[in-house]
Amino acid sequence: MAVTPLSRPGIQPGAPAGNRRDAGTKARHTRRPATINQGADALVRARALHDPRRGEPRGVSPKGTRWGTIGFMVLIHVLAVVALLPRFWSVEAVAALLVMYWVTACLGVTIGYHRLLSHRSFRVPQWLERFFATCGALSCQHGPIDWVGLHRHHHKFSDTEADHHDSNKGFWWSHMAWMFEEIPAMAAVPRLTGDLATDPYYRWLNKGFLLLQVPLGLLLFWIGTVTGAGGWALVLWGIPLRLVIVYQCTWLVNSATHMWGEAVHDSGDKSKNNPWVAALTFGEGWHNNHHAYPHSARHGFGPRQFDLTWQHIRLMRALGLATRVRLPRAAAPTGSMS
Repeated sequence: MAVTPLSRPGIQPGAPAGNRRDAGTKARHTRRPATINQGADALVRARALHDPRRGEPRGVSPKGTRWGTIGFMVLIHVLAVVALLPRFWSVEAVAALLVMYWVTACLGVTIGYHRLLSHRSFRVPQWLERFFATCGALSCQHGPIDWVGLHRHHHKFSDTEADHHDSNKGFWWSHMAWMFEEIPAMAAVPRLTGDLATDPYYRWLNKGFLLLQVPLGLLLFWIGTVTGAGGWALVLWGIPLRLVIVYQCTWLVNSATHMWGEAVHDSGDKSKNNPWVAALTFGEGWHNNHHAYPHSARHGFGPRQFDLTWQHIRLMRALGLATRVRLPRAAAPTGSMS
């Protein structure tokens, strides 16, 4: 199957290093930091992006503190602790957690929301794309349109004042506190997601993603009752406990990989390659690679950077399901990107 190569312009000899943030770190493959809007320019461009053109809808974000989000997060974390009570432990409960973790975090968030919908790093048939988007909606990280819009906004303004989870504001902010306040970037979502907003299924999924937990809960309760593991045990392990684990691991990509790890590319921001985050997130922790080559279907470059999400994409490509797979030209030695 043919692979679409990607390339990034390197910094020309004699050109200034720009905003290389990690002094002393040698960048093997570089791109111009100017591809990320920096400083005052970032705020000007962000405001222009947030202002809808004539006929465009305006993205909506609640003003001030988002008490609904805070209440939901408190509730889901309390229920996750309840799930860990000895009475709810069983092999079936652990199995439900692991299966749903893979379905929602790997198939849903990393393959569906991130590499497929946000960056279009490969193509699949529409039925399969919608399946991955539905798995992503089951992660309760909002619907596909809002998730993709905010992620594309992040790449435009990574680690600047206009970035909604700017890591310069500290670990707590970039990890989760940004969700508890008004999110100005929501105003830019309609303009950044025109390719998704035309699909009526994605519009429905964007509004009704929370409702998907109801049939999932009923299914888990039935399985738990039939197997003798207990209906509520499987519900607690398969929904709140699983959601909390997926949340915390996903958020580490926003926080930990912009603070700790190795930067081998001059990506224009603070993104790092972090192996332990990569292990928890199916390869998403190779974050400096990703910010240097955002449209690459593969994030782990070379045999020492295992990328389980990429292995899923490779399998789909071998089966003829994934086409137009995009990979960088210079990110690894010739022949190692297959």
